[in-house]
Amino acid sequence: MPESATGQLNDLPAGTQVLAEAPPHRSVLDALPERAFDNLLLVRTSASPTRTERDLRERGVDPSRVGVIPVTGSSVSYDGPLWVSERVSPSDLTGLSIQYSNALQYVREGGWVVFDNLSTLYMYADAERLYRLVSTLTRATGDAGATGVYVVASGVMQSEAYSQLRGVTSHRVEL
Repeated sequence: MPESATGQLNDLPAGTQVLAEAPPHRSVLDALPERAFDNLLLVRTSASPTRTERDLRERGVDPSRVGVIPVTGSSVSYDGPLWVSERVSPSDLTGLSIQYSNALQYVREGGWVVFDNLSTLYMYADAERLYRLVSTLTRATGDAGATGVYVVASGVMQSEAYSQLRGVTSHRVEL
């Protein structure tokens, strides 16, 4: 597998699937190139849709071009310009897969999908189930011609689980 230069998400060709390692609590939104925001689907475990909208506005991004799948154990109430799917519990990988498939139809070729943060799911599901989910997501995202970025928090996963995820992505970056 080719290695991408550290933090270089800007030079990736469309359809590339990337495993991104980030310090805990770092927002991947800060590392995305401007073109990612033209057509972006966020699977967000780290922030509510309201917080996501605020983060996007602070970055100067029109939130109406962004879809969000909130992955949280809490209820979600949001009325704003983001497209927001039904909330998915972090322990419900099947429900997440369904919401992902539904949302992916809105991602055009050349669009971006960002999963922030797989480490949360790792706390709720065993490594094999997580691997199967990510394998399915990377394949579907690549087939759609979209660039996928799958973030894991540095030092959270066991090396075997991390290696499995590396096996279903074509590049690795450190944010």
